[in-house]
Amino acid sequence: MCTSIVSNRNKTIIGWNLDLLDMEYRITPSDKGVYIEVFDDTEGWLPLFGANSRGDFVAMPTCWPFDERSNPAPGCENILMLDIDLLLQKKTLSEILSTVSSCTVCSVPGVTFQAQLSDKYGNVLQIVPGQGYRYIEKPEFSVMTNFSLYKMNSEQHPWMGWDRYQNAVKMLQSADDDFDVSDCFEILKSVPQEVCPTVVSMVFDVSENTVYWCENREWHNISSKAL
Repeated sequence: MCTSIVSNRNKTIIGWNLDLLDMEYRITPSDKGVYIEVFDDTEGWLPLFGANSRGDFVAMPTCWPFDERSNPAPGCENILMLDIDLLLQKKTLSEILSTVSSCTVCSVPGVTFQAQLSDKYGNVLQIVPGQGYRYIEKPEFSVMTNFSLYKMNSEQHPWMGWDRYQNAVKMLQSADDDFDVSDCFEILKSVPQEVCPTVVSMVFDVSENTVYWCENREWHNISSKAL
């Protein structure tokens, strides 16, 4: 599951709830970024989510239900590698946009990972492998949960997060221009999950280049890192 938020008002504020089941993860803060890494039996620790010192943020919610059009095919670009390249500053958001506009994007076999990527200017790139992409220049706000933004609620799945999406949108629509870190945490606190538990809640104040996070819904125990 997962919930991704981008808000552009007086500040650019990014919010991210990582909902993860039966997978090992760790948070790695450094001067180059704050990465949420997930352990893969073949590849080891993979930095898949988080913020970097350039002002980019990578959020990658799973898309439910699975769409077989996202399965790997010859010549396709894997969304995980695109996300890692942005997070580790190997490519810029503009370069990722150029890639997805000229190539087919795929996910891993049997799982449709999608992405909401953003840069320090608050521009947003949404990618749904096998279905398409959207580039939005500094939207007032943008939300992605676990359903395809091309299908919306036309297909149903218990983990699609339609209620989380609607709740986050409603709160962002009524937010003030001084929307800040604490306001973003309030939205994340309103959409946590327990069946597939929310293991990390992260907020990135892009204007201040500072990342805040807590684990396992312990909202009183927030860590931070200035980049």
